[in-house]
Amino acid sequence: MPSTRDIRRRIKSVKNTAQITKAMQMVASAKMRKAQQAALAGRPYATLMNEVLAAATAGAGEFTHPLTEHRPLRKRAVILISSDKGLCGALNTNLLREAVKFDKDTTVFVCAGRKGSQWAARLKRELAAEFTYKDIPAFAEARAISKFAQELFTSGKADQVDVLFTNFINTLTQKPEVRTLLPGRITALDAEISGKGEAKDLGQAAQEYLFEPAPAQLLGTLLPHYLNYQVFQFLLEAKASEQSARMVAMKNATDNAKQLIKDLTLEYNKLRQANITKELLEITSAAMAMG
Repeated sequence: MPSTRDIRRRIKSVKNTAQITKAMQMVASAKMRKAQQAALAGRPYATLMNEVLAAATAGAGEFTHPLTEHRPLRKRAVILISSDKGLCGALNTNLLREAVKFDKDTTVFVCAGRKGSQWAARLKRELAAEFTYKDIPAFAEARAISKFAQELFTSGKADQVDVLFTNFINTLTQKPEVRTLLPGRITALDAEISGKGEAKDLGQAAQEYLFEPAPAQLLGTLLPHYLNYQVFQFLLEAKASEQSARMVAMKNATDNAKQLIKDLTLEYNKLRQANITKELLEITSAAMAMG
């Protein structure tokens, strides 16, 4: 049975831990709001871009582009978007569980975030490149990742490029999902990312547009930007998911620490009361023996 001194030491240790987790919860909460606002603010632009590209594709006829070329799948590239740090619950565990499902011999990984690259090195998966991104991702960071993926595809080193990221649903729900970036079939980004509705081909235009220059020429210019923005939105969704999961994890840790302190305090009081009762009995017994 632990002594009262041991319990006091443990209570002090748990209180120190609770102070740390509470501070981390408050920091994560502030970052979470910014990340969520950034992710939600990017979706309307993605929706409008899809409508414009849908109309351009409908009027482009037999549009061909190196980035839309369909080839037999011999080598797959996966952009794995993970976090740089832990302490965010099961976020990375669930994400990497999906990454394990890809065939080891035919898959090359492009990692954004240290947790993904560490996983690839530990499991000896083929790693083509590693990128970093900030708490609020910059478009330049997404463009660098997208450009590298496009070079892999156009050079023939990869016949398909997928993106594995954590989709932000709400503060309590984040879901790891796979999206095909290249080739060809460009889907409605807002429906896929938000998890609402079905993905639709760009050929389904919601309204009519007049383009200058010709739609085919316009698509050749807009397609790389569209792919860059897709990766950018994926980064925003992943960061919003990370900060939300970290805030929830730190809140749970703080609540558990407070409950543990209550239980230890109760145990300490019981043990202290038992010791006092024991000492009183010993004094009483000695008095009766002498009396």
